[in-house]
Amino acid sequence: MTNKFYQSGEQRAARVADLFGAIAPRYDLINDLQSLGLHRHWKKLLVRMAGVKSGEKALDLCCGTGDIAFALNGAGAEVIGLDFSPAMLEVARARGRQGGRTVQFIVGDAMQIPFEDNRFDIVSIGYGLRNLSSWARGLEEMVRVLRPGGRLLALDFGKPESGLWRRIYFAYLRMVVPLFGKVFCNDSETYAYILESLKVYPGQRAVAEKLKSLHCCEVVTRDLLGGAMSIHFARKSK
Repeated sequence: MTNKFYQSGEQRAARVADLFGAIAPRYDLINDLQSLGLHRHWKKLLVRMAGVKSGEKALDLCCGTGDIAFALNGAGAEVIGLDFSPAMLEVARARGRQGGRTVQFIVGDAMQIPFEDNRFDIVSIGYGLRNLSSWARGLEEMVRVLRPGGRLLALDFGKPESGLWRRIYFAYLRMVVPLFGKVFCNDSETYAYILESLKVYPGQRAVAEKLKSLHCCEVVTRDLLGGAMSIHFARKSK
C-alpha cells in the first residue's frame, strides 16, 4: 500500500507540504528521538565541512525549523533559509526571535530557487533532497545559484552498501520510526514516509555522480552510520 504522504508526479509536492505542516510543532522532538540526537551532530558536521568565512552569503534549502541555517549564521555567514512549508517557517522564525538571530526565512520552492545565478557562497540542504519530486533538478538549481568556487552541501538519509546493515536499517524505518508518528501526530504514516521516499531515492553514489556531471569539483561523500546517512560536499568549478 502506498503511503498517503508519498505520491509521485505533480501530487508529490502537495502531499509533502501536508506532511510537514502536520509534524511542524513536534518536528525537532521527533528528530531527536528517532536519531537519538545524532541529527544535531550531523548538522554541525555539515557546517564545519562548509568552512564558513565571515560575511559569506549562504542559502539553506528545505530549512525546516532552521537548525542548519542558524548554525551557518553562528559561524559567520549571512543566511537565507528557504522552505515551502509555512508551518515549519513559523517555528523557525519563533526560534530566531527567541535567540536574537538574524536569519531571513522565506517561503519558496527548492526546484525553482527564486534567486539569480551565482548569488551564494554556500548552498546547503538537510533532509530535503530526497523529498523533492526530482532530486537531480534540485541539485541543478543548487549549483546554478552558487558562485564559482562556492560550496554545496547536502545531508540526507542514505542507502548502506552492506546488505545486512541495509536490511536492519530499513527494518528500523519500517517498524520503529512510524511509532513516533503514531504517538506524536496520531498517524503512523507521517514517519513511514521516510522509507517510502528511500525506495525511489538513488542514494549517495548517484548523487555524487550527478554532482560530477554538473562540473563540480572536489566532490566528497561522507558516509555516517555505515551509510545510513551521508553528507555530500562539492565545489562549483570556476
